[in-house]
Amino acid sequence: LVPSAMTELHRAGSIPAGVRAINLAGERLGREVVDRGYGLPHVERVYNIYGPTETTTFSTYALVARDARDEPTLGRPIAGTRVYLLDRRMRPVPFGAPGELWIGGAGVARGYWNRPALTAERFVDDPFGPGRIYRTGDLGRLLPNGELAYLGRVDDQIKIRGFRIELGEIEAAMARVPGVER
Repeated sequence: LVPSAMTELHRAGSIPAGVRAINLAGERLGREVVDRGYGLPHVERVYNIYGPTETTTFSTYALVARDARDEPTLGRPIAGTRVYLLDRRMRPVPFGAPGELWIGGAGVARGYWNRPALTAERFVDDPFGPGRIYRTGDLGRLLPNGELAYLGRVDDQIKIRGFRIELGEIEAAMARVPGVER
């Protein structure tokens, strides 16, 4: 479930005693949510799952250590998935340097329904392997332990209750509403 839903379920005392593992995905995962999960006596494992809808939502995973103090990582790719950190020219970045996350493998969608221009921008032939890769718009870097760290976005996209929205879209919508000032 998404971390914000986890927070509300925890607050309401609605996480069943039979739950042993919690998989969190869809939003940036903060350490405080992990600590809430591990604060329940029956929870043994908390996982951070990463992946946009365009790659079947499960592209990487990390078991978040109970006693870790750092922010959770995106972990490592799941089987059948390739993750690349590339610069603006689609070249691999040096180890540890920030780069945009591109995802390839069996889970990559064919594109966007009836949106050929956006499909051409985001889904391209994989120059490093078979198939296509998807441009996520997320920034990351490879850590010394081989896991991926999430660094933010390359654009103005934000998520509101799980929906991706460009800040420009919000501003354009607000401009159409009489009496609303920015």
